[in-house]
Amino acid sequence: MNRVLALFAFAIFTAFLAILAIKVPSPDLVIVILITIALVAYDFATSSKNG
Repeated sequence: MNRVLALFAFAIFTAFLAILAIKVPSPDLVIVILITIALVAYDFATSSKNG
């Protein structure tokens, strides 16, 4: 159940950042958003393991 909620939160957070990147298409901002999504995805993958 926790993994499902974490995946939902990740999807909502990614959608929010995607809207920001689309509405404000500054290259620097897009790079920061991509790095942020990568770090959140890494955290999701490492912290939601079974164990």
